[in-house]
Amino acid sequence: MEEDKYFNTQQLYGFLPSENKEVGKLATLALDMRWSWNHATDKLWRQLDPELWDQTQNPWLVLQTVSRNRVEQLLKDPLFKEKLDALLEKREKATNSPAWFQEKYPQSGLTHLAYFSMEFMLNEALPIYVGGLGNVAGDQLKSASDLGVPVTGIGLFYQQGYFRQEIDHDGNQKAIHAFNDPGQVPIIPLRKPDGEWLRITVQLGGFSLWLRTWEVQAGRVKLFLLDSNDPANLPVHRGITNELYGGGPELRIKQEIILGIGGWKLLAEMDLKPEVCHLNEGHSGFVVLARAAEIMKEKRCSFEEALFISRPGNLFTTHTAVPAGFDHFHPHLMENMLGQYARDVLGIGLERLMALGRKNPGNSEEYFNMAFLALRGCGAVNGVSQLHGIVSRELFSCLFPRWPLKEIPIGHVTNGVHMPTWDNEFSDKIWTNACGKDRWRGDLADMEPAMCQLSDEALWDLRSICRENLVHFIRSRFERQSRHGGRRDHLNLKIEDIFDPHILTLGFARRFVSYKRPNLLLWDKKRLIHLLNHKSFPLQLVLAGKAGPGDETGKALIKEWIQFIEENRLHQKVVFLSDYDMGITEQLVSGVDVWMNTPKRPWEACGTSGMKVLVNGGLNLSTLDGWWAEAFSPGVGWAIGNAADTKDNGLSEEREAELLYDMLEYQVIPEFYERKPDGLPLRWLERIRKSMSRLAPVFSANRTVREYTDNYYLPAAQQYLERSAGITGKGREIFEIQQQIRQHWDKISFGDIQTETKGEFHVFRVSLVLEEIHPEWVSVEIFAENGNGGMPEKIKMERVENMDDHRHQVYTGKVPANRPLSHFTIRVIPFFKELALPLESSYILWQR
Repeated sequence: MEEDKYFNTQQLYGFLPSENKEVGKLATLALDMRWSWNHATDKLWRQLDPELWDQTQNPWLVLQTVSRNRVEQLLKDPLFKEKLDALLEKREKATNSPAWFQEKYPQSGLTHLAYFSMEFMLNEALPIYVGGLGNVAGDQLKSASDLGVPVTGIGLFYQQGYFRQEIDHDGNQKAIHAFNDPGQVPIIPLRKPDGEWLRITVQLGGFSLWLRTWEVQAGRVKLFLLDSNDPANLPVHRGITNELYGGGPELRIKQEIILGIGGWKLLAEMDLKPEVCHLNEGHSGFVVLARAAEIMKEKRCSFEEALFISRPGNLFTTHTAVPAGFDHFHPHLMENMLGQYARDVLGIGLERLMALGRKNPGNSEEYFNMAFLALRGCGAVNGVSQLHGIVSRELFSCLFPRWPLKEIPIGHVTNGVHMPTWDNEFSDKIWTNACGKDRWRGDLADMEPAMCQLSDEALWDLRSICRENLVHFIRSRFERQSRHGGRRDHLNLKIEDIFDPHILTLGFARRFVSYKRPNLLLWDKKRLIHLLNHKSFPLQLVLAGKAGPGDETGKALIKEWIQFIEENRLHQKVVFLSDYDMGITEQLVSGVDVWMNTPKRPWEACGTSGMKVLVNGGLNLSTLDGWWAEAFSPGVGWAIGNAADTKDNGLSEEREAELLYDMLEYQVIPEFYERKPDGLPLRWLERIRKSMSRLAPVFSANRTVREYTDNYYLPAAQQYLERSAGITGKGREIFEIQQQIRQHWDKISFGDIQTETKGEFHVFRVSLVLEEIHPEWVSVEIFAENGNGGMPEKIKMERVENMDDHRHQVYTGKVPANRPLSHFTIRVIPFFKELALPLESSYILWQR
């Protein structure tokens, strides 16, 4: 029946009459978070309650809060009903029409992918995020929906989410914990076919924990959330999922057990069998254990064999640039939480489990590292920018002893942002006119030439409107927070004096932590004041951000900014907006002229905040870290320092601050105010045109998800299906060979080695004692480092045939003699095309 497409609202919460089909249509729209990136429905919700909509941007809350009379009155309006039906028709088409994935891969072996993440940033109406990690997860889900990639998200529903921020009159950050009423955020209970609420259990040490489950609709994709606030649980357990990143290691491991083990059990209960699991950071590492446990039951095999089968179907994305960023758990805590699970479910002892998370498996004192578990349980690993890939290879090199750094098996997929989420109605029109309404749903091939045709007038009108709207927003927020903080009266300011819509506006908003150096601009306060108050070329600056609840250093950084503004009476030129969230971010990235970023290289794994301004014509000024290290060129923005400055220990902080001031004073600010007779800043506009056309497509989540799909998801699905299906044949043989190599590798040794130079070649002849290792299981290579910093030179040696004893083999090979013979050495490594090497088998033997 037609009405089956729409929600039966009485079954959900019983707040509206279920017999009203039109109300079900409204509920269908309100509960599909596609509205968070497709703003066609905004006017609809504003008609229901303009004030509440502007305050919350939450259609589900609006729909439940307004009176029945108001809803029924609007539903009788033919124009309202026509608009409602048109929106539903567009939603139906967007959800069910073949998309990029279906058109490009109609016979794909990838039918389902599970995306695990500790946080998801979809919209401020569902505050279950902190920042960058959630931003990446939310934006990739949205792009998966646009592209038709068959993804399901798995996360946690936090009753309090992350803390809300208040700044007192002295500049001190105060944490406020609000309650996320599940009845007022756009989620619904996940139910079985008979209507029963789906609840699952996981073991936490000796206790069984009940988990409630929730469903979030986001276009084509679903996000399933788990929470422990079930009345059947002990009171101490009901609060496990209260707070995001709250508490200590014990709370964290409980949350991660729920995410990884509970998340996999939820998929099983739903009869969903993903070929691929994507672990967004190591928090969800326990899913590799749960997936292996299920395979153990299905295949009646050991844990080692089950992990071998599942491994190609697991992908681990690391976002961390320093070892301290990985979660570490004490052996006693692991015993308390997972000792029984290891013995009873996995059939292994605690020490075998601990070995999966240790650098040195034999060190009983070493803590359990979640990133090591994820790496040892996945068939592919990647960082989140080109530079972060290099950093990650260094971080994880300890797990691949004696392997060259460039061969550490960690690639990179640079993050991108979901451009339809971060554009505004004015930039949306610009992009639509140039590239069409469905521009972010395909391969983006024609975007750059189309955007290059934009006129100077159109770009300047866009920037002028965006800046003016931001100024109105800043004034409104400043008035509200200054009254709340008790500072408005003594400031004696007129609200219209706060910011000027014609002045160059810089934005800086992110987590306030030391490595991001949010106070680099305060290094020389007098010089900054000079820039702000310049009569001809003035500057204004808007800031926002939170420090972690326990991060006193970060709180001090915020306080320094507040005191700087207060002491120098700079409220008209500098504003710190409190309670930084996704809603504030949308306003800032829409309106600022320049987005500033000052992390200490190479600590910013990627950073996505600066990507969000691209779609709205904003420009970037940043240190060469994260994504900007690969995005920057002189025509699209500005860099603090250059690539040569980043070598060794880099520049001093004082020198970087000087470069920042110089960049602003002598390049950025003059270029903005350099106008032609018609009032247009032509050099500035050309920079915007290049930034929008070149960078926005490349650093969009559309590109990121397509890259994951082509290079990771599809190969992972194929390799998992082959290994899973072949475990009784070729797959079992490879597993047993892998075990043989593990047991006997140490017995391999070099025998006689002969080298000579013949004409244009160096010729090598080497004998090997292989003992129990079959010759077909190894590759013998002539190796030399690349003097230019590229990939090393590797030439495979050929085995001399007809050797009587396979335990002793002779190999020969030659290399061009354009380098000294001493540059070369010989090495032996495992060789199987069916294994991810050296990820799955990292043994290596060097001649020297």
